[in-house]
Amino acid sequence: MPVRKRSRLPREWWVGYLLIAPFFLLFAAFTAYPMIYALELSFSDWHGAGVLHWIGWSNYTYLLTNADFWASLGNSAVMWLLIVPVQTIGAIAVASALTRSRLRFKKTLRVVVILPYVTPLAAMAQAFILIFDNNFGVVNTVLGWLSGPSVGWLTTTTWAKPTIALFVLWKTSGFALIIMLSAVQGIPTDVYEASAIDGAGAIRTFLSVTVPLVRRTIGFFIVVSTLGISQMFLEPYVLTRGGPYNSSTTSGLYLYNHISASDLGTGAANSFLLVVLVFLLSLFAVRVLRSKED
Repeated sequence: MPVRKRSRLPREWWVGYLLIAPFFLLFAAFTAYPMIYALELSFSDWHGAGVLHWIGWSNYTYLLTNADFWASLGNSAVMWLLIVPVQTIGAIAVASALTRSRLRFKKTLRVVVILPYVTPLAAMAQAFILIFDNNFGVVNTVLGWLSGPSVGWLTTTTWAKPTIALFVLWKTSGFALIIMLSAVQGIPTDVYEASAIDGAGAIRTFLSVTVPLVRRTIGFFIVVSTLGISQMFLEPYVLTRGGPYNSSTTSGLYLYNHISASDLGTGAANSFLLVVLVFLLSLFAVRVLRSKED
């Protein structure tokens, strides 16, 4: 009876597996295992020491019936409305102007716009706090010269969210501009020449040529921005600590509050609820984008 030979992988395959092994080891150690452990935590009552106590869906039901959780989601939704539409439209318009115009100081202008994005957030926040201080800030000083009211930009429930949104726009618009510039510069010049021959003006060209041709980039940027705002923590933490009266507590800061209070089970459940929410929003954005293409 003939002996069946055992198949062996070529030596090159083993070398390939050996080369990619570090990636899978790091992924398992720093991504897969923490996610599985966090999922276990979300069904447990644990405060950083002792034995995990399995409590089932209690952390999730607590969050879904908690007014502060929904208020943090509402604050993040308001931040999204104040930031993303303005930043998206503004970045496309500036990118289009920088690409098509004959300004002499294009490079200088790009550096000025991008500079806040590469500046450390703490330094930017301190400068912003000084500018919008109730008593000594430049903005209130100018309002005083104009006989205007002294506004509590970071200390009132009315103005805390818009002021934080303004800071985020100032800080991150450079990132938006980089993305939109790469998309707008990829549009062939003959498309613009054909538009000009047809007699389209600047606004018509922007709406009918530039925006449709960078639609995929717009969808990508909106998804990335939604992810960023759902995780927004540093900006409200540095500027207002989530106040006053939790009016600027975003979902990311609300999650941090649970972790800083050693309520790790509730914090883990909060993080997974945010993952599901962001996944659904991203899926919705992708489907809307595809329906526009069809």
